[in-house]
Amino acid sequence: MVKELLRSHTSVRKYTGEKISKETVQDLIETAQMAATSHFVQAYSVIWVTDEEKQQKLGELSNNPFQFQTAGAAFLFCVDFKRLQIAGQKQGVEIVADSAENVLVGVADVALFAQNFVIAAESEGYGICYIGGARNNPEEISELFDLPDYVFPLFAMTIGTPTKRNEAKPRLPLNAVLHENSYDVEKYDQLLDAYDATLEQYYASRSSNQKIANWTKQMADFLIEQRRPFIKDFLAKKGFTWK
Repeated sequence: MVKELLRSHTSVRKYTGEKISKETVQDLIETAQMAATSHFVQAYSVIWVTDEEKQQKLGELSNNPFQFQTAGAAFLFCVDFKRLQIAGQKQGVEIVADSAENVLVGVADVALFAQNFVIAAESEGYGICYIGGARNNPEEISELFDLPDYVFPLFAMTIGTPTKRNEAKPRLPLNAVLHENSYDVEKYDQLLDAYDATLEQYYASRSSNQKIANWTKQMADFLIEQRRPFIKDFLAKKGFTWK
């Protein structure tokens, strides 16, 4: 049952508009908190955006306003070392949050926490959509939600009752991501050609938004230039200025 749920995941971009209760949100968050966390630091916080104006503004700043218009609830998931700074002060020490390692720890903690939230939500029949566009304007979003130093937004998320269920998009073939004992780069030419053909068929035959596309072309277009080059300077303003 759990494996079937995981295998059926799709992003949902249009919901019925039915609001999700406070009790349900709290239950999902408490379930998400049981995710693994590096050294028990729990370096995450989540903003539940119930103010309609702030929700609309979050959508605009994320360049995804449509995602928020019908959502039952909207959230901003953040890496959070502020709480850990206060914990250190209670013990009379100043913690070292300013390191590349701690940024990686925080990102991993938020991702694990959020994915637990997603699985719990989908098990209740809801749909979700991760919104990495929250990193398009992280400084403005930080101001909108009063995020202090040592806290930064990683992604937003909408959740709600889907108006329809989309077909699950085929992932890379198992052999493309699974290596045994050593990394095998030689296999990619053949595997990626086959995966391109699989995705071309998927895009052409799915029930909505048909298009002509494949994975290698999408990735080439996506990664041909540096994305969000301002992130490093933004993180420095938040207190993460490692060399």
